[in-house]
Amino acid sequence: MDSTLMSDQTSEPSGEKPRIGLPPGTMTESHKLALKEGRERGQIVRHYLQAIESAKPRRGRPITPEGLRKGIEKIDADLATEKDPLRKLDLVQSKIKKQKDLEELESPIDLVALEAEFVGVAKDYNDSKELSPEAWLELGVPREVLRRAGILEHR
Repeated sequence: MDSTLMSDQTSEPSGEKPRIGLPPGTMTESHKLALKEGRERGQIVRHYLQAIESAKPRRGRPITPEGLRKGIEKIDADLATEKDPLRKLDLVQSKIKKQKDLEELESPIDLVALEAEFVGVAKDYNDSKELSPEAWLELGVPREVLRRAGILEHR
């Protein structure tokens, strides 16, 4: 039997994984630019999908700025008389959450601007991820927006 074959079979693995891709420091400027553009497209798509999700009607009693302000006032009154430090901590956290909710409610999302940005990048994003129109529709993206983006054919 050939001794080289024998030694290869019995030798210990080196522990090194085979390299995939370019060696470190050799990424081209065009590749870096393509990665940057892909991240930017992804952010635009993410922001639009988040806006759609937040605009969906919720079950239960609607949250209003007036109701949030009343809740904050009640928390302030409870904080003034509360002796237990753990209960105070919970009240402060509740107040912070209500203030954040109030701020979000009073500064509405500009869905028109987000939609326009989405339409500008959605086709490239869709094609690079090989997504189906049904996936977008499932997440609540309107058919008309998908048509304007070039993802759905005009009928």
